[in-house]
Amino acid sequence: MGLLGTTTAEQYYNSSQKFTATANQTVFTLSMSLLPAAITDFLVFVNGTEANPSTYAYAGPTGGNAGKITFTSGKTAGDVVLVQLIDRELGDYRYIKLKDIINNFKIAFVGNGKLIPHADRSEIIFHAKRGIQEFSYDISRMEKNIELDVPPTLKLPMPQDYVSTIGIHWVDTHGVEHPVFPARFTSRPSKSIAQGGSGEFLFDEDGGELTLNPGMTVDRFNANFNQDVFDGTVTNDDYFLYTHYIANRLSSFSGRYGANPELTNMNGVFTVDEVGGQFGFDSSLSGRTITIKYVSDGLATDSEMKVHKMAEDALYKYITFSLLSTRANIPEYIVNRYRKERRAAMRNAKLRLSNLNIKELTQVMRGKSKQIKH
Repeated sequence: MGLLGTTTAEQYYNSSQKFTATANQTVFTLSMSLLPAAITDFLVFVNGTEANPSTYAYAGPTGGNAGKITFTSGKTAGDVVLVQLIDRELGDYRYIKLKDIINNFKIAFVGNGKLIPHADRSEIIFHAKRGIQEFSYDISRMEKNIELDVPPTLKLPMPQDYVSTIGIHWVDTHGVEHPVFPARFTSRPSKSIAQGGSGEFLFDEDGGELTLNPGMTVDRFNANFNQDVFDGTVTNDDYFLYTHYIANRLSSFSGRYGANPELTNMNGVFTVDEVGGQFGFDSSLSGRTITIKYVSDGLATDSEMKVHKMAEDALYKYITFSLLSTRANIPEYIVNRYRKERRAAMRNAKLRLSNLNIKELTQVMRGKSKQIKH
């Protein structure tokens, strides 16, 4: 059977499956490639009218079984039953799931007469997950993008599956993104300890440290880089005022006067509290819509535990090397051989997924030949 299975084009593009009922038929078996996990993942329509969930039950795809919808009463011959998935992700053919990776590896690489005669399934799963993590950081980057509004508190929590920042942008009224750069001239301390007049630490009744919230660093930054400096209307005067305001503020302690090219933008700045898991923003971004692009590790949910097919062979090489390098009595030349194979396969996968397009590169470089008039 082909990799698409029995999924038709209609089922894929409409995220639905249609049945024509026979007389008194109560059970309808789904054949989609991505079966719903629960009854809340789909809607059922009978002759164009949504059916009440109380009139049917759903048995999910457990133990390799297909999902089945069972109605409490039989349908009339010729009734059209439509099962519509909710929020299905398309494009999943590009990926191979963790379950299939494990099964394929056990068949192809583990067994009598093979280099790895025996390996526990749990051991393979561990190394496969570690491989997915490493690939998500560098090869098949698990990049995510969320949209938020900056509240008056000027701080936002990191996403639940956040690992590292790619970039933060604010969005203007035309939907164009403008980069927000990290502030190198301030920070966001995770704790500000209260002190007495002689500098001694202050403690609460339980002996814990008394802390200030917000701390003086954050409070002073918000007070000095305030919303009055830039009101959000893009004009030349605003641009001049905002950029030179920052430059003048910093010159008092940096020893530099005039505009600093690093700071000559009016897009605002952000700070990161790694311990507290928060982003902080300057007041010019208050109330604005921002996008946070970040890297995850590919293990946050079961649906994310997959790898791009262009990196599938590299993951098999990664698992093989990881298993061999932890085995006793494996000759060192065998371990080194698979170390080299793993490195080469990962390099090839990264080149495949780099998606360098010569046409896009040519279009971008057209501006290099344009003369700038003085």
